[in-house]
Amino acid sequence: MSTEIAISYAPPAGKPLGVTSWFKFGATLVRPILNLIGKRDWQGMENIPKSGAAIAVCNHISYVDPLVFTHFLYDNGRAPRYLGKASLFKLPIIGRVLSGAGQIPVERETTGASNSLVHAIAFLKSGHLLGVYPEGTLTRDENYWPMKAKTGIARLAILTQAPVIPCAQWGAQKVLPAYSKKLKLFPRAKFQVIAGAPLEFSKWQGRAEDPVALEEATAYVMSAVTKLLEQLRSESASSEIFDPKKSNLPRIGNFKKGNK
Repeated sequence: MSTEIAISYAPPAGKPLGVTSWFKFGATLVRPILNLIGKRDWQGMENIPKSGAAIAVCNHISYVDPLVFTHFLYDNGRAPRYLGKASLFKLPIIGRVLSGAGQIPVERETTGASNSLVHAIAFLKSGHLLGVYPEGTLTRDENYWPMKAKTGIARLAILTQAPVIPCAQWGAQKVLPAYSKKLKLFPRAKFQVIAGAPLEFSKWQGRAEDPVALEEATAYVMSAVTKLLEQLRSESASSEIFDPKKSNLPRIGNFKKGNK
């Protein structure tokens, strides 16, 4: 993590809750563009807590979908915090907006990545809504179904007891397919996001260091996300869940680089 970025865990304020001047600046620029290139279909808004600590988890299908997911949460009164890959914070302008909006850089697949749990807990203790992509990277599943996720989300949920809101989204991959850099702006896409009811983790309380419990709880989270995605897509997911650990593909990064 860059030591140049000041981190604030101050309680969320403003409207949407948690917004900062830089967050509002970014939203002012990006939301009109998203509205221009895609139609919104927001569902389950009543499940997004109006205040207080919460964790919103979602599937990951496109480099564009964090903007769509944030748009959904922002439209429903919350300015989320994310733990994003550090390389984004090194980009001109984008990095400044991200840091100013309260987001935190994380060096994935390094020893420094363990700091992400500390940051996440601090945000939740302050009452923020935390956005989490449990898969840790864009899905490698060729049909865009969620992969087997990392157990960090389960550990976070058990330790903090913050409500976990399962979400799913569909449509961003039509604008920018996974691991592609070629935008497809026509025909205009439909950005669908749905939030489900909070998940129940009581059966795993006190077992945040138990590998079996973490695997079970993580599978529970991803099952809820997948069911919501099935609802959006009006089709059933494959019975075989793609497991990155059993694949020879790299754990992170664009494995199709050079082919697109």
